[in-house]
Amino acid sequence: MRAREIVRAVAEGTLDPVALAGETARACRESQPRLNAFTIIDGMRAEADARAVQARLHAGETLPLAGVPLIVKDNIWAAGWPTTQGSKVYEGHVSPRDALAVARARQAGAIVVGIGTCSEFASKGQTTTPLYGVTRHPDDPGLTPGGSSGGNSAAIGAGLVPLGLGTDGGGSSRRPPAHCGIVGFKPSYGAIAHPYGFPEPFWWLSCIAPMARDVTDCALLFEAVAGEDPADPESRPVAPAFTGEPAGMRVAFAPKLGLDVPVDPDVEAAFGTALAALSRAVSDLREAAPEWPDARARQDLMASQFAGLAAFYGDRWRAEPELFDPDIGVQIERGLAMPATTLAGAMESSLLVRRAAARFFADFDLLISPTTPCVAWSNTVSAPAEIGGMPVDPRGHAVFTPLFNHAWTPALSVPCGRGRDNLPVGMQIVGPIGQDRKVLAFAAFAERVFAAAGLWSS
Repeated sequence: MRAREIVRAVAEGTLDPVALAGETARACRESQPRLNAFTIIDGMRAEADARAVQARLHAGETLPLAGVPLIVKDNIWAAGWPTTQGSKVYEGHVSPRDALAVARARQAGAIVVGIGTCSEFASKGQTTTPLYGVTRHPDDPGLTPGGSSGGNSAAIGAGLVPLGLGTDGGGSSRRPPAHCGIVGFKPSYGAIAHPYGFPEPFWWLSCIAPMARDVTDCALLFEAVAGEDPADPESRPVAPAFTGEPAGMRVAFAPKLGLDVPVDPDVEAAFGTALAALSRAVSDLREAAPEWPDARARQDLMASQFAGLAAFYGDRWRAEPELFDPDIGVQIERGLAMPATTLAGAMESSLLVRRAAARFFADFDLLISPTTPCVAWSNTVSAPAEIGGMPVDPRGHAVFTPLFNHAWTPALSVPCGRGRDNLPVGMQIVGPIGQDRKVLAFAAFAERVFAAAGLWSS
């Protein structure tokens, strides 16, 4: 069932939220040997929370997420739940309070049933961790769901839970959804206040990210958790509900986002077919891309992640390297060796990206591109070594998403077709800062276009 269907049935009294919580937890436990999407599943706690929701409904409250099962990523605090960021550094850590988004989701009636696996410190494009091992793709356990929100994406993609809260510091809740055939939404920076939780190694980049099977459910979760808060000085308002006609928007498309990067032929073909379907439905669709900083400046953007990891975990890495994922250790070492001038250059490059996006959206309402240049790959390697017949570095699969973290713009991935081996392909839809609801409105429109064209049905 979709989240909205659950809410309706619970409100009408035709669905028992306590029974649903228990059944969901059982299904999640049964999936673990195949997917390993959860770090912990607690059916008893979920049922107790569902009874509290039931009592609130009986008392006359209206709850927009009443009884809806929710998975929360392992780097987001949920009070009383073990949350570890997939790291032995945090083994045994129990969240002292809810992250604000979790508190808001619970206040709206959502039921946390489990914690979703994520790569260590949410800093890797494959979900495999020292604490919990390998998380697998819902369509093929030999593949990765991507990272870092791999557990959430696998669980939602498998139909185990309808909603998830992830994080996105460079595409972590857009690329895994694209690989798993679900919707992932990185809102404008600050649109969902996030004052409580782990230290973030992605300064001014990471966002709480709603995830769901379709755009309508994703928007339902966004509306429940979005908003400013006095405890978060970086939180910001977003524009009110979009009431225009999506077909009349000025939409730019960029098959390679204006970058000189390889894309696999099956992704190019699926994106092209989806684009053709949109071209028949959108009155103003033109090829264009922002004028990004040069390639060297874009490469420097990762410096802030390396520096953040080194600042928070460098001493522990040097003392006990065996605790860490070796891939994370490489990033920490790069941060430890980095001069301050490199970090300053990265911050300047980030600002240049933000300005480039702002200039672009003076002329366009939206920008669309592929979410990833490849479909899911083997879970035995952290990243594909080749894309489009060309060798790529370990971030070659991630080229289309991080720019919009630096731009602070809302960006959403929606399934738009299938590539090789019938694997999902995602389309990324991006709008100006604060126009989150415009992005959601167009994404819902695009989803209907793709369904009508037989390209995707969620």
